[in-house]
Amino acid sequence: MRLLRSTDLALRVLMRLAVAAGTLPTTRQVAADMDVPYTHAAKVVAELQHLGLVDARRGRGGGLALTAEGRTASVGAVVRTFEGDGDVVDCEGTAGTAPCPLNAACRLRGALRRAQEAFYAALDPITLAELVTDPTGPLLLGISRGPQGG
Repeated sequence: MRLLRSTDLALRVLMRLAVAAGTLPTTRQVAADMDVPYTHAAKVVAELQHLGLVDARRGRGGGLALTAEGRTASVGAVVRTFEGDGDVVDCEGTAGTAPCPLNAACRLRGALRRAQEAFYAALDPITLAELVTDPTGPLLLGISRGPQGG
């Protein structure tokens, strides 16, 4: 299973903010640190804020910070939210393709659904705090470009 770019970025943003150590990086700084387009980062940050995982403040002294809920968030829950609950394959033909002719008698769809749920279940007990323990946390701090983004 391959994660959507937005899911991957959401996890990396959360991890980056988890090691911010009292600083409030901006969305622009986080985008630069993660080497992603600002507009993509801004959309992901807006969704993380909507989910209550990130607090975003504008203006002088503003920036991004994890909320208490963000610090203890389950990786599985974050991935589920960003990936959605759709099937791994499009058996119904909802993406502009014809429905699968095996749909009525196929066992693959159920097997893939169980595999998808096992994937999420493996991520459920992992918290964001666990993701940033050594050696990841120090590496994240090393890629930070500091308060001025450069």
